[in-house]
Amino acid sequence: MHRISALSTKQVQAYRAGAPDSYGNPPERAISDGGGNPCRHCLKHIPAGKEMLVLAHRPFPETQPYAETGPIFLCADPCARFEDDEMLPEALTDSPDYLIKGYGPDDRIVYGTGIITPQAQLHEAADNIFSRADVTYIHVRSARNNCYHARIDRA
Repeated sequence: MHRISALSTKQVQAYRAGAPDSYGNPPERAISDGGGNPCRHCLKHIPAGKEMLVLAHRPFPETQPYAETGPIFLCADPCARFEDDEMLPEALTDSPDYLIKGYGPDDRIVYGTGIITPQAQLHEAADNIFSRADVTYIHVRSARNNCYHARIDRA
């Protein structure tokens, strides 16, 4: 069993207050066009015309060779953090497939776990990766742009 985890509210509140991103820059502000702007906190699409933050995010505790950094979007206004163990979040329903890969307790990729999986088989593919004892968590990324979407943790 597993659960999809969004960015923490504490981290998102810091970004909204102007905390620097992974490159030391303040988050940029932009207006969503309504397509392709999934918030990494509520895991919903940011509606057209709404303000959003764009920033570089590294979903790892420290820099190291496997600590990928990339762009993410966040709702500029407060939103509720995604919390649902049963349902696939809205932000993960619009692409036909995703890149998922397992990471060990040292926050490094566990080789042999990376797979592009159809969206409809995301939970099953995650269960298969978690069958390995050396996998602590999984990242869900865009299969086309490698952007970080969410983390999958053991329940």
